[in-house]
Amino acid sequence: PSCLCGFSSAHPRSSCWWLASLLLRVICTSSSSPSSSSSFSSPSFPMYQRRGVGGSRAGSLGTPLVLLDVNTRSPTRVLSENFLSLQLDPSIISDGWLVFLSSKRLVTLARGLSPAFLRFGGKRTDFLQFNNQKNLAKYRGPGPDYYLKNYDDVIFSCQHICMHKDCKTRHTTNVDLQLLCGFLPARSLDKLYNFADCAGLHLILGLNALHRNPDNSWNTSSTLTLLKYSAGKKYNISWELGNEPNAYRSMVGRAINSTQLAQDYTQLRTLLQSVRYYNRAHLYGPNAGRPRRNAILLLDGFMKDAGSVIDAVTWQHYFQDGGVKKVEDFLKTRLLDALREQMTKVAKVVSTHAPGKKVWLGGLGPAWSGGINNLSDTFAAAFLSVIFLTNVVILYYFFLNCDYWFSLVFKRLVGPRVLAVQVATVQRKPRTGRVIRGKLRIYAHCTSYSNHNYMRGSITIYIINLHRSRKKIKLAVTLRNNTVHQYLLQPYGNDGLRAKHVQLNGERLSMLDNETFPELKPKTLRAGRTIAMPPMTIGFYVLKNINAYACRR
Repeated sequence: PSCLCGFSSAHPRSSCWWLASLLLRVICTSSSSPSSSSSFSSPSFPMYQRRGVGGSRAGSLGTPLVLLDVNTRSPTRVLSENFLSLQLDPSIISDGWLVFLSSKRLVTLARGLSPAFLRFGGKRTDFLQFNNQKNLAKYRGPGPDYYLKNYDDVIFSCQHICMHKDCKTRHTTNVDLQLLCGFLPARSLDKLYNFADCAGLHLILGLNALHRNPDNSWNTSSTLTLLKYSAGKKYNISWELGNEPNAYRSMVGRAINSTQLAQDYTQLRTLLQSVRYYNRAHLYGPNAGRPRRNAILLLDGFMKDAGSVIDAVTWQHYFQDGGVKKVEDFLKTRLLDALREQMTKVAKVVSTHAPGKKVWLGGLGPAWSGGINNLSDTFAAAFLSVIFLTNVVILYYFFLNCDYWFSLVFKRLVGPRVLAVQVATVQRKPRTGRVIRGKLRIYAHCTSYSNHNYMRGSITIYIINLHRSRKKIKLAVTLRNNTVHQYLLQPYGNDGLRAKHVQLNGERLSMLDNETFPELKPKTLRAGRTIAMPPMTIGFYVLKNINAYACRR
């Protein structure tokens, strides 16, 4: 389809009204879990000691000095170029937001994070059926307010699903019945695909797994119609089936066990192969929820019966529920470490039944239940995002939350090659782990090849300081004699961690207009200078002249 965006190609980025709340929770497209994206090991290299005044060692007074080195010989793993992706929840259809997918501002913001996947999925995935009927003509209204109240892109009907009287009207207050009576019109699919295409994103479309026959087998009629329509339009789409199937019993009172789910995915693979245009399309799943007992049992049975059917295993993780009200809860190290434990559980199941199969974190965010009001969009919540860099977006149209700017800087500076990090501390009375473990987190990658400001061979280190005091990091050994470009992200304004705006090296980040990003200006640190990380900040540091062997190829 032709792009309806209408933006100038002179500058490929700008801003937008991000739509789905922090449910986006991007798709982690690594060959393994994103937490492996650089963790530090215990010190295994000779400790660098610098004599201070009076013969005392550096760090013996005041802040301990952290020594940092990176293995630049070879990467520990290589992520996908699409790592850090986006999600749109299907609620944007029934809530009237779909009209904004043609916004220049929105398209430009999404394009700023490409290459990436756009996953169209969430709770409402399992309540939408494809409808190829043309929508009736609509009245013209006075801009966005009209569309928010009257845009009827979803036709609510009960004839195929339920006969409850409330289903016969679009404006019922019963959300569950609205979901049960939802349709995905062809017009909405066209807008969705056009948005992804204009933004340079690859669409992953979630299909309805709760459209069942009387014998509880999957009803494929709507899906087959959708596949034929999309193939006729030559839409390049990858596919998922269902969303968190382990939660169906609590959500709708109907359970689908692993055997039935495996049969459903096998049937979907057969459908894809029957449509010539999609006979090689990618299929991802089962998109299970947080790997607790029920989810692990479902995943185990599914992988045993259908592990060969899917191209990558997908699952979701949310750190906490929507009842959290304190900023401090976002800074707990046990939360930051929880994802690694969950990844280990998932990886163990996958390796048992399908060794080598890719594992993707299809959804990740600070909280489930739609996020946390006045917290999920603040600087504090972004710490959880940056730890695993899988979560971003589709936020709010005229406002950009902190997650977006962190993600943009990440995409500009961080490449897919992950490097091993080594750290040590110099202090008078060593206290194992107190300085490094938990609250000071250091990651290293090759610098993104798409950033033409840096030659191949550059590396990017990003550091998260959760301490309430400044921390000093000394680049040691192979890193010592290189000029460093600093990109330091801090909350903007007087709200501290509750700030909803970000400053980069002291300047607030904001769009210049709907199609123009601000220039991301680095601060140059001379070779050998100690990096000083202010408390509660996130910094990206590019070593531009290091010519790392792992990053040259």
